[in-house]
Amino acid sequence: MPDPHAREDALSPRPDAQASDEGLRHPWRTLGGATAALLRFVRRHWRRLALAFVGLLLPLWGFAEIADEIHEHEAVHFDEPILQALQQLHGPALDRFFVVLSQLGYLYGVVPFDVALVVFLNLRGRLREAIFAGIALAGSGLLNVGTKLLFARERPELWQSIAPEHNYSFPSGHAMGSMTLAWVLMLLAWPTRARWWVVAGGLSFTLLVGVSRLYLGVHFPTDILAGWAAASLWAVSAYLVVFHGTRPWGRERR
Repeated sequence: MPDPHAREDALSPRPDAQASDEGLRHPWRTLGGATAALLRFVRRHWRRLALAFVGLLLPLWGFAEIADEIHEHEAVHFDEPILQALQQLHGPALDRFFVVLSQLGYLYGVVPFDVALVVFLNLRGRLREAIFAGIALAGSGLLNVGTKLLFARERPELWQSIAPEHNYSFPSGHAMGSMTLAWVLMLLAWPTRARWWVVAGGLSFTLLVGVSRLYLGVHFPTDILAGWAAASLWAVSAYLVVFHGTRPWGRERR
């Protein structure tokens, strides 16, 4: 004898069909739920999203645009005019200033500071911060060497530099080294009250180092911009990997 309940079950709509019909009848409700979930995600992770945009997406776009021009051996219209304008400013006092600044921007300043920073973080027991700094700073140098060999761009020859260089030009090692250090210090200091002092000091130093390389005539402006972009990409990527789901230095102090 047939079961009457089985007939009723067969005729009644399934739950998944009901949900599908509900979504079709109320599309705005479904869209509103998805939008609310997206807004909650952005509200929860807006700091990391902003960091990814400023430190990854924008530099990636900038580096790709510049690298494409260099790869095609096309002249960038603002490179030589900027160098020629800076060449008009040459004088004994500025020569000494920018030579010293250029030296501090790499071999006699940035590199020793990099080593001291990693050692200091280790001695303070900040292992994760030390790992981040070591990966970002050492990796930046290796990335610069590899990129120079890949693009093999010759240095400017608009005048005889008072501090000549003899390796490839693109991207600038001074720009990459100083910007990577600035990013490391800014990211480590961000949860502290000293954040804005570190941001101002790091970016000012990086800018001056970049200008010193242009003043000395050993880099094109695009070398500097590409160095800053590559450094940002590498440093922020290292930060997001090492500090995934956490913040350096513990609780944020405002």
